Amino acid sequence: MPLVKHGKIATDIFVQVPDGAELPEGASILVSAARFLEDPEALLSRAGKLGVIWPNNRDVDDLVPFLGRLAAVALVFPTFRDGRAYSQARLLRERHGYDGELRATGQVLRDQFVFMLRAGFDALEAKKESDAEAFALTAKRYSVFYQPTGDGRMTALHRRMQLRHSESAS
Repeated sequence: MPLVKHGKIATDIFVQVPDGAELPEGASILVSAARFLEDPEALLSRAGKLGVIWPNNRDVDDLVPFLGRLAAVALVFPTFRDGRAYSQARLLRERHGYDGELRATGQVLRDQFVFMLRAGFDALEAKKESDAEAFALTAKRYSVFYQPTGDGRMTALHRRMQLRHSESAS
């Protein structure tokens, strides 16, 4: 699956390691939530970056004690109609201040790409190369937003207020 990161097609540095499989020495890995929670300290103390694949039916509060040491959190969209991972992304970014890679995985569709960016995702696993190319173009298409969200972009209202403030200060 192609990876889109920061609006561009990128090389995935993470290896997804199935439960029960041996961990590659020194590699950057993504493990399941179940495997991670079995012994988080052992996984966090190994050489190489660590990421966790977090299902959308599990509370992100269970991750909070480890967020500062996780390089990536991959949130799962099991179907395109299930948007719980959007809420998880916003909680991680806005409430818990997570600044590592936040990846969307599963049913990641073109039509939802902008919403994923706005929720705070900075990496997405596309199903097809053509989707990845479309995602890269979509990221550049929209520059002004009305609602504040987890991506940190300034809203249209705040832009207007800044302009008025700078004009009145002149």
